Amino acid sequence: MPIRKLSPLLINQIAAGEVIERPASVVRELVDNALDAGATVIEVAVEEGGIRLVRVRDDGKGVPAGEMGLALEQHATSKVAEPGDLERVGTLGFRGEALASIASVSRLRMVSRVKGEAEGALIEREGVQGGGVEPVGCGFGTVVEVRDLFFNVPARRKFLRSPGTEMGHISDTVQRLAMTHAGVGFRLSHNGKTGLDLPSGQGRFERAVALLGKDLAEGLIPFEEEVGGGGAAQNPSASAGLGRPAKVWGLAGEPSLARATGRAQHLTVNGRPVKDRNLQHAMREAYRGLIPPDKFPLVVVMVELDPSEVDVNVHPAKSEVRFRNAGMVHGLVLNGLRRALLAKDLTPKAGFGRNANGFAVPVLTPTEPVESDAAPGAFVDYFKRMDPTQKGLVFEEVKREMAEAEPERLMDQAGQEQPVPVGVSAAERALQVHNSYVVTEDDHGILIVDQHALHERVMFERLRARIIDQGQALESQRLLVPTVVDVDPGREVAAERLAWLVERLGIELEPFGKWKLAVQAFPSLLFDRGVEPGAFIEELLDKGQAGAFDDGKARAGGDGAQVEAALSEVLDMMSCKAAVKAGDKLSDGELAELLKQRESIERSSNCPHGRPTTLRLSLKDLERQFGRS
Repeated sequence: MPIRKLSPLLINQIAAGEVIERPASVVRELVDNALDAGATVIEVAVEEGGIRLVRVRDDGKGVPAGEMGLALEQHATSKVAEPGDLERVGTLGFRGEALASIASVSRLRMVSRVKGEAEGALIEREGVQGGGVEPVGCGFGTVVEVRDLFFNVPARRKFLRSPGTEMGHISDTVQRLAMTHAGVGFRLSHNGKTGLDLPSGQGRFERAVALLGKDLAEGLIPFEEEVGGGGAAQNPSASAGLGRPAKVWGLAGEPSLARATGRAQHLTVNGRPVKDRNLQHAMREAYRGLIPPDKFPLVVVMVELDPSEVDVNVHPAKSEVRFRNAGMVHGLVLNGLRRALLAKDLTPKAGFGRNANGFAVPVLTPTEPVESDAAPGAFVDYFKRMDPTQKGLVFEEVKREMAEAEPERLMDQAGQEQPVPVGVSAAERALQVHNSYVVTEDDHGILIVDQHALHERVMFERLRARIIDQGQALESQRLLVPTVVDVDPGREVAAERLAWLVERLGIELEPFGKWKLAVQAFPSLLFDRGVEPGAFIEELLDKGQAGAFDDGKARAGGDGAQVEAALSEVLDMMSCKAAVKAGDKLSDGELAELLKQRESIERSSNCPHGRPTTLRLSLKDLERQFGRS
């Protein structure tokens, strides 16, 4: 076949194959245009999942009659004029290919009227067929109707899903755009039935609650963070040379709101809903240890930065971006989420339900015991010996307030208040139940603590402070008789790959003949807790062989976030092995020390694996159950 120039129709249909994947793609492109036009209200009407009809009406500035025909031409746009404009795109649309691509695979009708004009203009297209621009009476703004999508490309049309499925994608698209543009009113209807009606003029939090559900409002934690500009002095990770500060506003959902999929995560950059692995990693790291690894946090993250700092022209559907300083933006989101979560009491609430006989019973979610051969006791001495400096955002303030507070008082037998004897605190008035749970109190009610989960979190934070924050190695002791571990080729490769990590933990491994490794030194912490070196190393290598403890770049000197993630994974494993277990009898002193540590560590509400360490029965719930309220 000879080389030939493609026809305009074929060019546009090829472009449509990249830009217009399904009806939701049409909705996004048309709503983007409406937002760029300054609309305050956008109405989206859909029939048969958008396959039969997509109609988008807005009250924006409109398209002049003289430019209507040009608007449907390929790569015609008012948003960029020269190559340099692509480096600072501040609009949602900019390529000028959307309307031309849509028109080439549908029956399109566009009506628009500019404010100040006595009448509007109409243009229609059916593939490449269509007439010129005609005058028409209409209101201000623009209405675009797209009928019979892919009517002339049957191979594409047959890949569309059911109307219900396509409508689900449209609804998700509109909600994500509505979340970002809170001041704009959005209405969405399907087959004449209104499914979404959001008024204009809403604030960010109000819009988020309207979309996520009012019942979730109490579990959403607002946060803001800024680098560059005025915020650079407070944050050393600020990017030099930013035209304006980089900011993030968002909502961090409490761990109890975590979902099975990532659909509850809303991420936008300069008003554009996007998917970005770098920022998704920041979200995961912020919630590390607060939710199980197979769950996704409910998060709203809106990043605003100078347009020159982000490349939006990297994906045909404009769903991905590339940052000039990805590390800075990663830190911006991670720090904002972490501060919000650390400043909130995340202790889960234990409510009451009804049993089969209709009686009120507490609904508790104690964690399952974790079996281990580690010996109980002796963890108080280890903490005192280790004594690392704590890294915290709110705990120093809490400690100061506690020190300044009035001394706690008790009632004596005569009914007179007496100070609590020195050395006795509320934390020490605790009861161990079934050698697994600790019951105590705070100002809000009764606390039920899973001793293993809490001690695991305490261990993790101590280890993290020493190894990651301070960059110190763990104390280790050499073995009089090395422990020999059998390895296969997979374990041997894992040992080589994780050598940098093993060294950071104070473990010494050496070859010991064919397919064997000798453990010459082992962390004192694990020794003190009765962890057997051989079994620990075997599990470490097996998990490493399966891809754990390694982001692919960490071992090769990757960035701080990758190294921290790999270290955190192995510290999860170490703290679980070293923590007291369900069934371990604790002395009064050990109980008091454990509860005291709960007040001084970060993220004490959850163990490193995301399970709760503590449940609270509030005074209000107790009073209601005992008929006092």
